[in-house]
This record gives sequence, structure tokens and C-alpha cells, in this order.
Amino acid sequence: MSDFKTKTGFANINNAQIYYETAGKGTPLVMIHAGIADSRQWNNEFISFAQNYQVVRYDMRGYGKSEPVEGDFSHMSDLISLLDILELYGPLIMLGCSMGGGLAMDFALAQPARVKALMVDSGPSGLKLDLPTLAKFAEVEKAFDNGDLDLVAEIETQIWFDGMNRTSDQVNQEMRKLAYEMDRTVLSHEIKQLGKHLPNTDVPAFDRLTEIDFPLLVIVGAHDTPYILASADYMLERIPSAQKAIIEDSAHLPNMEQPYRFQEIVKSFLNGLSD
Repeated sequence: MSDFKTKTGFANINNAQIYYETAGKGTPLVMIHAGIADSRQWNNEFISFAQNYQVVRYDMRGYGKSEPVEGDFSHMSDLISLLDILELYGPLIMLGCSMGGGLAMDFALAQPARVKALMVDSGPSGLKLDLPTLAKFAEVEKAFDNGDLDLVAEIETQIWFDGMNRTSDQVNQEMRKLAYEMDRTVLSHEIKQLGKHLPNTDVPAFDRLTEIDFPLLVIVGAHDTPYILASADYMLERIPSAQKAIIEDSAHLPNMEQPYRFQEIVKSFLNGLSD
């Protein structure tokens, strides 16, 4: 049984209602979901880490319970506003997956005084690598153009949850179902075509990696896409403070597939941080 209370709410940010949850006490640990997911991605981690940290998770604008609205916005601006509303000025620990990891890195570079450490399962924003494009991405585009959002969600689940060199029957079916449901919700928001998404920053993170001197843990699933695996090595070669952990039998959402191993790696990293 949990011995903490979860606070939920909607923050009014630039005309949007951004859904968030927070629980626990201590150093703030901010969890930012992937672009195919929402805050439910962190169900296991939210409960586990609330025992020792003040955990925060939220649905980015256009994801989960945070409905898209008309007008210009950036996920960076939304994140900064949310943290200010919650009076979380630092030092923060940030945990981000995929697009959420890119956002966390952009935030850390923009406001380094607010960040104590960073854990990501993503590449830095703006990074382009000379790698073949997966054929399934063309299938996604075709299904989207045909308006078949169920098929889009299924193919994207194959890419990101099943991963490379695995079939759908080789993964955790309960977690796969949640991954599909989250992505399907993303798509239902996307087709509304509300809001203009602006870049998080003028200078992408890949061009600022030498500025990173805070502890950085890069976590990747062994069955993730070639781009994500190559991005992890790219960062490791250029950031002296970076560490890398590979989680076997998982793809792009390793915390959902291997929650115990994922939490073990995260806890080991956090225990190694200086006060």
C-alpha cells in the first residue's frame, strides 16, 4: 500500500489545460512521457519513486487529458510554466523518454541552474544520422493519409513497443495494450489540427552537447530503433558526464516492459549523485 497522497489537477497554461499529478516529498523528480504516450507511461515509476522523491508527471499539450487548443505553443514553454506553477525551481531530476527526453535535455540546457541530473531514453534534439529509414514509417504515413488511425496506432506499436527483431506475441500483452491505447489517444488529438507547435529552442541540443556537465544517464532498450541506439553512442562519445545502460528484451519504452530492471538502473544512478 502507498503511504503518500497523489495530487492531481489541470494547470491553465497559455489557454490550455495541462493535466498533472504529483506525490511524495523530497527532491523533485519530473517524468516526461514519449511522443506516442502520455503520463500513464510512468505508472510504475510514479508509485515507486514517490517513496523517496517528489514525483511529477503530466500530459503534454495534445496528449492524454491535455486537450490541444488553438494558438502557438512550445512544449518547453508549457513545461517551464507548469514547474513555475508548482513552485519547483530546482534542483530538479528529470526523466524523459523519446520526445520527452529531448524536451528534458532542451530544458536542462536552457535552465541548467534548475537541473541536478538527467535521465533520457532519446537522442538530442536536432540530431540527424545517416541511417536507413524503416519501411514501417511509410506504412504509418499511408495509413494516416487513409484516415485509418487504428492501423496507424498498431504499426507504431509494432515499431516502438515490439521493436526490432521481435513480434507482438513476444512482449508483455498488458503493457502493449496500454501502449496502443496511449498512442491511439495521441492520434485522436492530432487529427483535430489545433495549435501550432513551435520549436523548444533556437539552438538544438545536438549542437550544445559540450555544455552538458551535469550527470546524464542514457537508457536504451536493446530492441529499439537503430537511430535511438546510435544516438545513445553519439552522446556518450561527446559528453564526459554521460553514462549508458542497455536494457535487454525491451524496445523504445523499456520502463513499461522491464519496470524492475529499469527502476534498479535509475535507483543506482540516483544513489550515485552527490548531495
